[in-house]
Amino acid sequence: GEPTRGRIEVVPTGDELRTLLHRVPTGVAVVTVDADGQRLGLTVGSVVALSLEPPLVGVAVSRDAAMHELLREAGGFALSLLAAGQEWLAQHFARGVPPIAMWHGIAVEPGASGAPLLAGALGWIECATRDEVAAGTHTFFVGEALRGELGAPAPPLVRLAGEYRNA
Repeated sequence: GEPTRGRIEVVPTGDELRTLLHRVPTGVAVVTVDADGQRLGLTVGSVVALSLEPPLVGVAVSRDAAMHELLREAGGFALSLLAAGQEWLAQHFARGVPPIAMWHGIAVEPGASGAPLLAGALGWIECATRDEVAAGTHTFFVGEALRGELGAPAPPLVRLAGEYRNA
C-alpha cells in the first residue's frame, strides 16, 4: 500500500515550517558588502538562481541584521559559496561578530566592486543590486551577476537539519 504520510491540515507555524524545511539540504554562502569602506559579511542559506538571461540571483536577509541597511546602501554584493570544511567560516559570519573583529584572521581577496571574497570558496558571484522585495521579516535582494569565478573543485558545504555538513 501507500506509505502513511503525516499531513499538515492547517497553516504551519514558523517552527513547523522550519521542521519541514530542515529536511532539505541547502547550500551555504556568505554575502559580503563594502559600503563606503564599511565591510560586513553574513552567512545565508537562501541563495537562489532566478534567471540565466539576464543572470540573476537572489538572497534573503533579515531586516534586523546589521547587513540589511549596508546592503541597501552598497548597491551591490558578493557571494562566496562555501566548500566542505569551511563550517568555521559559516559559523563566524552567522554569529553577528562585531564589525571591528569580523575580518580578523579571515583570508579575503578584494572583489571588483570592493566587497570581500572569502578565500577557499567553491566560487564567487559579484552582483549589482537590481531589486528589493519585502518578504515578511526579510528583504529579498535580487542581484545581477556581473562577475563569476570558479574556485577549486571541492564538495559543497550544506546545511541539513539545522547543522552544517559536508556533502
